[in-house]
Amino acid sequence: MSATAEIRAIEERYQRRRLSGHADRYSPIDPYVIMTEQEKDRVLVRLLKSFGMSDNISQRALLEIGCGNGGNLLRFIRLGFRPENIAGNELLPDRLDAASALLPRGVRLLRGDATRLNLPDNSFDVVCLFTVLSSILDDACQERLAAKAWALTKPGGGILWYDFIYNNPANKDVRGVSIRRIRELFPDSVAAIKRVTLLPPLGRVISRLHPSLYSFANALPLLRSHVLCWLAKPSI
Repeated sequence: MSATAEIRAIEERYQRRRLSGHADRYSPIDPYVIMTEQEKDRVLVRLLKSFGMSDNISQRALLEIGCGNGGNLLRFIRLGFRPENIAGNELLPDRLDAASALLPRGVRLLRGDATRLNLPDNSFDVVCLFTVLSSILDDACQERLAAKAWALTKPGGGILWYDFIYNNPANKDVRGVSIRRIRELFPDSVAAIKRVTLLPPLGRVISRLHPSLYSFANALPLLRSHVLCWLAKPSI
């Protein structure tokens, strides 16, 4: 599929998602969402520390591809990244407008196809891809985006990746990105891969019964549906 056709398809998929009536599933005050976000924060901090990104964190440059409404970028500001060192890219105008309204003025927001970003190679210590490639159903388009993200990453930095690994039979607009596929997309990386996030259908039910049940069920790795990865780019 051509890049233009896949972009149109992505826009249509997100439009269907908006009209599906399931937006409340991702509410930040939903018990399941709270538990997944807290878990993600803990693992993310460990990865950043393990690979030296927490050293001089206020000086680190970060780009999020597919930044949505800016929620993840707020997370990184809270962790110590400075707004003036952060850039967010988003394909969909309404989501970028929401990010602009939410984020500090210093954050640079870039609209459009990420593969065409006019940015120098080796610009960012951290390039984030959070639930992005699972919305791209064309293999070649996935590969182009992965190659662009890798080119923008500084040697000694890395790709910070979060996405689900299983297909969702109830949603044909997304597909899981397996650990094997991640390694194919970033063959030159040194990968640290952590299984996270309790399967959503189970997690939503038990978190509403009592949030503590999330941690109990999530102790079983096979019940975790996502991975949070640091894909390190070797220093030159």
